[in-house]
Amino acid sequence: MAIPIVFEEPKRRKRVPAYLIYETLNGKPRYYRGYKEVLSGKKTPAEIMGSSSLQAALVSLIHGFLFTHINRKQYLLVTNESGVHLDKGSNLSNDIALFERAGLVLNNKYFDVAPKVAIEIDVRIEVGDQPSQEQNYVYEKTERLLAFGVEKVLWITTQPPKLLVATRDAAWTTHNWDVTAPVLDDCVLNLAELLREEGIEW
Repeated sequence: MAIPIVFEEPKRRKRVPAYLIYETLNGKPRYYRGYKEVLSGKKTPAEIMGSSSLQAALVSLIHGFLFTHINRKQYLLVTNESGVHLDKGSNLSNDIALFERAGLVLNNKYFDVAPKVAIEIDVRIEVGDQPSQEQNYVYEKTERLLAFGVEKVLWITTQPPKLLVATRDAAWTTHNWDVTAPVLDDCVLNLAELLREEGIEW
């Protein structure tokens, strides 16, 4: 007796909506951390797109500190995940960025020139289960920013509390938060000291 053959339809991969893309890097979309839970209905988009309380506090404090310690006639300080268009396959976002004002044009599009300094706080994208994937993303994004013309990238992580300082012409260094790091011209940042002044424990 012949056994009937049943052909199973291949499972179609669920398409990820564009609003769940955090940025595109080297032609690859990078989705918000937790986007799979949104696709399965376990979370709403609003639940994964916001910053943690510590991340939000760090962005606010660093922005406030820089606002009073840089030459604002020479530099424009921006925040709110400002978009930077590198090329067709790379549209990145920066938590905080410092741009030269000379020749800078503001409009309703992403910045298409490199900031002098980019500051990132934590990784906001889905990177998988391997810790090395998060590190690879940090390095890949940092390298692209530097190649685009950014002079310095400061990458702050909260778990563990570390500060990566990357420039085009020197070895990258990783520090604890209590190290005083140069940001721009004579402006330096000591994150641990800034948090202590605000009475914030971490």
